[in-house]
Amino acid sequence: MNDTLTSDVIGRRVEVNGEHATVRFSGIVPPVAGLWLGVEWDNPERGKHDGSHDGTVYFKCRHPTGGSFIRPNKVNFGVDFLTAVKNRYVLEDAPEEDGKGQIIIIGNKPVETIGFDSIIKQQSQLSKLQDISLRNCAVNCAGDKGAIAKACPNIRKVDLSRNLLSSWDEVLDIADQLKHLEVLNLSENKLSFPLASALTRAFPALKILALNRTGITWVEVLRCASGWPVLEELYLASNDLFISERPADVLQTLKLLDLSSNQSIDENQLFLIAYLPRLEQLILSDVGISSIHFPDAVAGQKTLMFPSLQYLIVNDNQISQWSFINELDKLQSLHALSCTRNPLMQEGKAAQTTHQFIIAKIGQLKTLNKCEILPEERRGAELDYRKAFGNEWKAAGGHQDPDRNRPNEEFVAAHPRYQLLCLSTCMARDLPAVTVQLAWLEYGAPEDGELKTQQPFVLKNQLLTLKIKYPNQVDQKVLEKQLPASMTIQKVKGLLARLLRVPVSELLLSYESPKMPGREIGLENDQQSLQFYSVESGDCLLVRW
Repeated sequence: MNDTLTSDVIGRRVEVNGEHATVRFSGIVPPVAGLWLGVEWDNPERGKHDGSHDGTVYFKCRHPTGGSFIRPNKVNFGVDFLTAVKNRYVLEDAPEEDGKGQIIIIGNKPVETIGFDSIIKQQSQLSKLQDISLRNCAVNCAGDKGAIAKACPNIRKVDLSRNLLSSWDEVLDIADQLKHLEVLNLSENKLSFPLASALTRAFPALKILALNRTGITWVEVLRCASGWPVLEELYLASNDLFISERPADVLQTLKLLDLSSNQSIDENQLFLIAYLPRLEQLILSDVGISSIHFPDAVAGQKTLMFPSLQYLIVNDNQISQWSFINELDKLQSLHALSCTRNPLMQEGKAAQTTHQFIIAKIGQLKTLNKCEILPEERRGAELDYRKAFGNEWKAAGGHQDPDRNRPNEEFVAAHPRYQLLCLSTCMARDLPAVTVQLAWLEYGAPEDGELKTQQPFVLKNQLLTLKIKYPNQVDQKVLEKQLPASMTIQKVKGLLARLLRVPVSELLLSYESPKMPGREIGLENDQQSLQFYSVESGDCLLVRW
């Protein structure tokens, strides 16, 4: 870049030795002669000052060490879109010229061309491109009008993350020429956005848009969203967003919204997006949220908010209370939850208990922390939860007799699903289908014998007395064994393999309980314990090979 710059450079994005910055000043900085650029670095640790020199303020920075003065010839202002495409997809892969020419007729004169075939091949190569990545290629503008549409008419997916685009107008100039564009990543471009009156152009086919770390505000999101009529996925991570108003007639086709690492978001802001009709996945990782309450639904009822939400991600937050999990059971479509690295999610032995309680508290959940919840895991979790809080339930007014079963409001608020888990199937049939899932409501109220306080560190209190039968081996005698509740299925198989002299790989285990006559529960996961499957003393292990 030469030393004769104009004020047009102000606001331009630049790259210097791999670091990105925005030009805030262009001019003379006495006493040193010559032209200087004042830049504000994206990484404030890269700078030296706040835009001041010898007591004179030349420009302002958000950080006291975010600014520097640099000579123009040290700065890379970038290239246009098509140049970047050719640099990456043509010049590196183009065949070498063999020096031979070709004779063609122009008018009445024969003309020898050199490199004509190569040009045709390059043009053909570009026209076939549908998915391109120009990440960190210093793209700063569209270039000549119509050039992109002519050279790359079939592009459908573009990664323009971490480039030198400085305004939304520059993005529109590119997108206007890509009529089939469906996926666009603009993350890590510090963009400025025009007023509403300037937003007359649209992205007619765009389905996925990433604007992470672009500095966009919620007001600007809504202002631009009218140009995204069929958008399905929107990524807005790390923008210091504050959701200030409800989307009106925009974002109505949205299925996925990523608001990760926007630390100002709270439950009141979430209520403003709670009525997006098609929103299926909401990503709220690292937003600092600790509580949520759906005021339109009491315990045991479903909220009208987030009607289509199926998958919620709340990793790396401040969730420490079970009330948060209780509220999620109100979401009518929620099937998958990820909530790792929160204070509530304890480590060690308590982690498995927490995992089971979450399953028990959210009745329709099918996946937790990316792990499928198998039917028998749900059954075991709900039985364990039912036992764990049985004494508390009785102390609060719970009773095995339905006519005397009146737990207080405090208990019901803390354990909204407990009453449902204590219903027998015949009692559940009298309740609305929307409230009850009959497949699991067959436990009945916990009996007094189930609620005896256990001594977890006394071995005799952990031993299960089990019968062992062999349905396919009528000659084998029924055995009775005492096994630790913590014993894994793999170790049980090892014990049986030695007793029966049968290879471990051939053994299939299941069990029956007198509390559930006619049902046989498979013990399919070798890494889980007998306790995990809610095996109790008096149950019968069934062994097949």
